[in-house]
Amino acid sequence: MNVLLVEDDDLLAGQVIVSLAGVGYCVQHTNRAHQARLWLQQPDKRPDIMILDLGLPDMDGLELLRLIKRDRVTARVPVVVVTSRGTIENKVTGLDSGADDYLTKPFDIAELLARLRALARRVKPVSDSLITIAGVTLDLDSHLLSANGQSYILPRREFALLRIFMENPGRVFSREQLTDRIYSWNEQVSSNSLDVHIHSLRKKVGSDFIRSIRGVGWLVVNSREVKRALSFSLM
Repeated sequence: MNVLLVEDDDLLAGQVIVSLAGVGYCVQHTNRAHQARLWLQQPDKRPDIMILDLGLPDMDGLELLRLIKRDRVTARVPVVVVTSRGTIENKVTGLDSGADDYLTKPFDIAELLARLRALARRVKPVSDSLITIAGVTLDLDSHLLSANGQSYILPRREFALLRIFMENPGRVFSREQLTDRIYSWNEQVSSNSLDVHIHSLRKKVGSDFIRSIRGVGWLVVNSREVKRALSFSLM
């Protein structure tokens, strides 16, 4: 089990690292919120569980927690808050902000380990390389698309385009935004090249999977969001 410890008390951090390592955990440690967020965004650095102190020097831990839980990629990482903020109001705020558990300092290492074990039992292994929406699966490592009983290795730009849509379901992207993301700044881009890529993707995933919002752009929606997206398009 990989643990990210975000704690600016070096003495406490050292004790936690030694204790966790002693029972088989692999621990990354930082005392900065921005470094923690950077690691969380990287698949090879992303932990199975995060231990978060709220009193960090560069950002309040609650703000970091809210950012983590608002991000589709990092929201799945369970977070145990460890803090000296021990009032009921503090605990309620922390849990409402997305914490999966809340432990008040000073605490016994044995209790922390017990809470980590309990949390680990609830964590289901999920491949970070797979994104699945409405029966369409994209493998970010192999560029393999699976849809309608077929599999395809996507060309570079089709893969980049579909990844943008599937990592941001429900978000509308304009032609300019998509062009800027899938082409280098100095590339010559024909006026209909983006339409060609979208047409090719629709042949693979189905014409309803990538939806057009007339005069605005395109998006991918989950099946339960289809009505909401269509309502938006008519506004």
